[in-house]
Amino acid sequence: MRPLLLEALGITKSFAGVHALTGVSFDLRSGEVHALVGENGAGKSTLIRIITGAETPDAGTLTVSGRGVARMDPGTSRALGIAAIYQQPSLFPHLTVAENIAWSLETGPLWRRIDWRARQGRAVGLLARAGTSIDPARRAETLSLPEQQLVEIAKAIGAGARIVVMDEPTAALNDAEVNTLFAVIQTLRDEGAGIVYISHRLEEVFAIADRVTVLRDGATVATHGIDEVDRPSLIRLMVGRELTALFPKRSVPLGEVALELARVSNREAGVHDISLSIRGGEILGLAGLAGCRRSELAETIFGLTPADAGEIRIQGAAARLETPAAAIQRGIGYVPKDRRQHGIVAEMSIAENVTLASLAKVSRAGLVQRAEEQTAAADFMSRLRIRAPSAFTDVAALSGGNQQKVALARWLMTGARVLILDEPTQGVDVGAKAEIHALIMDLAGQGVAVLMMSSDLPELLGMCDRIAVMHDGAIAGELSRAEATAPAILAMALSGVGRALSASAREDTQSELRRTRRSATREGGSDPASEH
Repeated sequence: MRPLLLEALGITKSFAGVHALTGVSFDLRSGEVHALVGENGAGKSTLIRIITGAETPDAGTLTVSGRGVARMDPGTSRALGIAAIYQQPSLFPHLTVAENIAWSLETGPLWRRIDWRARQGRAVGLLARAGTSIDPARRAETLSLPEQQLVEIAKAIGAGARIVVMDEPTAALNDAEVNTLFAVIQTLRDEGAGIVYISHRLEEVFAIADRVTVLRDGATVATHGIDEVDRPSLIRLMVGRELTALFPKRSVPLGEVALELARVSNREAGVHDISLSIRGGEILGLAGLAGCRRSELAETIFGLTPADAGEIRIQGAAARLETPAAAIQRGIGYVPKDRRQHGIVAEMSIAENVTLASLAKVSRAGLVQRAEEQTAAADFMSRLRIRAPSAFTDVAALSGGNQQKVALARWLMTGARVLILDEPTQGVDVGAKAEIHALIMDLAGQGVAVLMMSSDLPELLGMCDRIAVMHDGAIAGELSRAEATAPAILAMALSGVGRALSASAREDTQSELRRTRRSATREGGSDPASEH
């Protein structure tokens, strides 16, 4: 049996009398990937903060490589070979990649001679081991989020970390970048490091993990070898109940055309000649690979980057949507994929977030009526089952699923009849995902037209009445629910309509199809490709 690198026994932690962890136990062995899963609020983040020294437990013990640690702090954690890679990297934006790597690795007095050539060379080598050829002279602020994560991995490799915590590392990665990350994880595993892998994407857990531990309500529910559980049983352990309807699709009467795009283009955004229509009560899916310009189309419709050609019609009438205010006035709501940066204002309360786009409804003589604001927010908290102590709770304190519900509530407060949802369940746990799907279906039942953009093919196949596929900023094709299959969508997404697939594209299509089928099968249902 491989030696233990980390053992946490009976970890307990409370905040203001609220139990975040109660007697949690977890261990990690050399050369293994141990997945840590659970719904938002299950206690995963608190446990990781204790392991990395950011929080001190109220009770329990930590042992690293056989040594008991009386008091863990960030410095001790690093000295013991523990490194954490978070969903939001913490690089210094104005420093270069090489300087960021050096900051975490170099020691010595503040005033010393720096060997810049050696610093650059070491950065190149570490980045190569992390599977990337990023120029070490680039400033961190110019890097994409996936590139920043690769730099964080390079830092962990350079520090000789024996215990590497990865918290939602693939949330912003495309499939090629995920494959690169998995290759790096395999290298670390082969070198004897242990990986604590946290992800809501359960298909990744089954693909990469050796063992999995489930937390629920701050307690350890079970630890199993990955070959001892399947997806339905893992979901039951996470949510404490049967999850019978991840995709609660039902037929609803369709109304008149609510939104119509006629040859809409936006040269600045790379959107070309888009023609689409959505009826009230309809859920239109928009599929496509990374870089297909789905999000840019959403921003064009919402007036963030206005169209420069074509026509947008709302309820049959031409509309000039040159600003978000104009779009809101015409009954359009937009929940962007980057929830934390653009979907919510984390430092504001639930009540302030919910009413932000509807201040006229809760204001008198230009002054916000706090009682009315609170009443409106409390109503949406009840309707959307937003879990929080009160409407005055800061949104930053909520789980990802509850933050997404707050973002939805803002547009429901405006009375939006057209709702654009870009990756509506990205980064939320499986229980919250089911609740958000049910909410979207309820909105469709109330006659709201929904444009749902997602990189999750089972989600699109399970929820949508029609699916349009984007390729290189244009519509490659459109499929009815009966016609929509994973192979058809992927063929359009990869190469566009009417084009023969290259050998590599065929291979990519088959690879993505296999991944999609594995994901769907582990949901506990049938292959969505075979249902249509």
